[in-house]
Amino acid sequence: MKTSVAWQEDVHFTAETGSGFKIEIDGSQTAGPRPMELILAGLGGCTSYDVVGILKKARQDVVSCVAHVDADRAETVPSVFTEIRVHFVVTGRKIKENHVARAVKLSAEEYCSASLMLERGGVNIVHSYEIVEVE
Repeated sequence: MKTSVAWQEDVHFTAETGSGFKIEIDGSQTAGPRPMELILAGLGGCTSYDVVGILKKARQDVVSCVAHVDADRAETVPSVFTEIRVHFVVTGRKIKENHVARAVKLSAEEYCSASLMLERGGVNIVHSYEIVEVE
C-alpha cells in the first residue's frame, strides 16, 4: 500500500492513493479536510466496513449504518489523539442487539486495523451503538 502527497500551496496538499484516488488535504479547511480528520474518517470507514460485513453474514436486515466518530486531542504538541469515541447507529428490520454488540466487539478487538493501530499507539477508543428499527 502506498500514497504520494504533493504540496500545492500554503497548507494545501493533494494525496494520490495507490488505487488512483485523489484527496485534497488542507490544514486551513478551505480546500479539503485536515489530516487528523482523515485519520478519524479512516477509522470510521474501517470499522464500519467490518460491522456491516459481520451483520450481513449474520443475516441481519441492515438498511444503514453510520459511525459517528469524535475525538479529544492532547493540549500540547504533538496534539495526538488521546481518546476517540465511535458511536454506531445501525438502522434496519428486526436487528438483534447481540449481533450488533458482537460485530462492534469483533471489529474493535480483531479486525479493524486502524482501530488496533491507534490503540497500540496509546489512544483510548470507546465504542457504543444504538439500533433504530424501521418497517
